[in-house]
Amino acid sequence: MKTDKLFYRIFLENPSLISELLPDIPPNCEFEYSAPVIKETEFRLDGILSPTAQDLDFPLIFLEAQMQSDEGFYRRYFAELFLYLQQYPTARPWRGVLIFRSREQKLGSEKAYETLLEQQVQRLYLNDLLSLTNLSSNLGLLKLLVVRKSGVATTAKEILAKARNTQEFRQQLELIEVILANKFPTLTAEEISAMFDLKTATVKEPRLYDYLVNYWQQEGRQEEASAMVCRQLARQCGVLSSVQVEQVKALPVSQLETLGEALLDFSSLSDLDNWLQTN
Repeated sequence: MKTDKLFYRIFLENPSLISELLPDIPPNCEFEYSAPVIKETEFRLDGILSPTAQDLDFPLIFLEAQMQSDEGFYRRYFAELFLYLQQYPTARPWRGVLIFRSREQKLGSEKAYETLLEQQVQRLYLNDLLSLTNLSSNLGLLKLLVVRKSGVATTAKEILAKARNTQEFRQQLELIEVILANKFPTLTAEEISAMFDLKTATVKEPRLYDYLVNYWQQEGRQEEASAMVCRQLARQCGVLSSVQVEQVKALPVSQLETLGEALLDFSSLSDLDNWLQTN
């Protein structure tokens, strides 16, 4: 799985993830990403996050992802880091974020870098996330990189359920699809979509109806759209009768979108019956 660009996309589209891993970084600190070449040595840093703010207390973030064992990793990482600081002088402090698959990876001796690793570098082991629950959506995206295929649907739906608005839902959905495409390169787009099964996703924000229904309309997925609307009706008004369920399932996607908006004002199943009779 080619993870370098994927990791930086996750961080850039979810900048608050940096403050989760480095608690002293303000959540509103924005960064721009670059991958500079270190001249003459032919070293290339995986990625640097440079604060866009003028405040010089905000640090440069040297971000690196290493999914395989590499006995020369630590010495190469710090060599590249300090060569960069020599060639590109800065008045900012610096911090490091290292993402590994597991604690079992062999990355070379830490002895010469112990102080730096303890004080300026945060290490995250993705496999440690597998046993954790109630993760933020940011950390959930990182967990998705290592979760087994059988756990993909649960993890993906947990991420989508935390979306606070349509834009965030769309962004997380796109990242999930990119992660799974990298993780399972032989699967088709349809197979990837089926893995996290949008038809059972929880919608907490009314405006998500617009995005979800439009998505399903474009994909021709009337069944998923009707299932979502039935779930929302049950939460809003109570258990639907079999007749009501069949009536909702028979609606075209365009009417399901209208019903999805109207049901927010429903107080009982009689409101649904009235809507069905007039529409």
